[in-house]
Amino acid sequence: MRRVLLTGASGFVGSHVLRHLLAKTDWEIVCPVTFRHKGLPDRIKLSVSGIDEDFKRVRVVKCDLVYPISKLTSLEFGEINFIINVASESHVDRSIMYPADFIINNVSLMCNILDWAKTQDNLEKFVQVSTDEVYGPAAEGHKHKEWVDQHLPSNPYSASKSAQESIAFSYWRTYGLPIAITNTMNIIGEMQDPEKYVPMVIKKVLNGEKVSIHGTLEGKIGSRFYLHARNQADGLLHVLTKKFLKYGESERLLKYNIVGEREIDNLQMAELIASIMGKKLKYEIVDFHSSRPGHDLRYALDGEKIKESGWTPPISLEDSLRRTINWTLRNPEWLQI
Repeated sequence: MRRVLLTGASGFVGSHVLRHLLAKTDWEIVCPVTFRHKGLPDRIKLSVSGIDEDFKRVRVVKCDLVYPISKLTSLEFGEINFIINVASESHVDRSIMYPADFIINNVSLMCNILDWAKTQDNLEKFVQVSTDEVYGPAAEGHKHKEWVDQHLPSNPYSASKSAQESIAFSYWRTYGLPIAITNTMNIIGEMQDPEKYVPMVIKKVLNGEKVSIHGTLEGKIGSRFYLHARNQADGLLHVLTKKFLKYGESERLLKYNIVGEREIDNLQMAELIASIMGKKLKYEIVDFHSSRPGHDLRYALDGEKIKESGWTPPISLEDSLRRTINWTLRNPEWLQI
C-alpha cells in the first residue's frame, strides 16, 4: 500500500483530490492542515461523507507548512511514497491587497515541504500543482505550452506560483528530487469559496443582483478553460502513473498542462449558470484592468501533451457545472462562508 502526503486537503481543490484518492486508490493519505489559510474542516468532513470505512486510510496532522516541519511532525507523517502539493493561497484580489504576506506564505510553504521531502528516503514522486496564470495573458488564438512559453505573471498570486515552480525545479536539479509540475486552468466544483467566479455568479443570480463581467472598453469579453476539481484530481493521478525523469536523464523535469475541454468567455459562463438555474442573468461589462489591476483577460493552456499520454477529462464542462450548481442550491450555506 502506498502512502501519499496531500497538502491543502482542507482547501477547495485539495478536498476534491482527497475524495478522488479515496475513491480511486487504496492508498493511505496523510493531510497536514492548519485551517488558518482559508481551509475548512467541513471540506474534509464532506469529502469523506459516505465512505466511513475508507476514512480509516486518512490521517489528519495539525501542521502549518509556512514553518519548517519538525522531527516530531515528520514522525506523525510516517513514511511517504508520493507528495501532492496543492496547498497555496490562491485568491488574486487578496494577493493584490496584501502582496508581501501572500507571496511569503506561498514561497515559505514551498521551501519547507521541499526541505522535508529531500530527507525522505522512500519518496518516489512529488507533484507540484501550479496554475495557467504563471504565463500571464494568452494572446487570441494562442495556448501556452509546456517548456515553450515564458513565465510572465501579472499579479502577486501568479508571481508566487511561478516562484514555487522555479524553486521546485531547483530542488529537482540540485538534490535529485523526483518532481513533476502540473499547470491547471480555472477550477470549479462543490464547496468552492464564494469569492471565486462560479459561486459568486450563483449567489448574485439567486439574489437578483447584477453580475460584473470583465472585458475591454471595446467590448471584448475575458475567457477561460474551466475544469471540475475532480477532473483535475483525475489528471493528477494520471501524472503519477508516468516516469519521473531525473536531471541528467532530461534537462527539464516532467511537466503537464491539465486542461478543460473548451474555451468559454465570462459572459457565456454566467449565462450558462443562469440558464441551469432557470433564472434571468443581469449583468454589466466592466473594464478588466481598471476594476481589477493585475487581471488577465484570457488564459489558455495547450493540452495536447497530456491528451497524447492517454488522459482526457472524465466529466464534461456542462455536466460539471450542472452538478456544481445543483449541489450549491441544495447547500446554500456554502455561499455564506
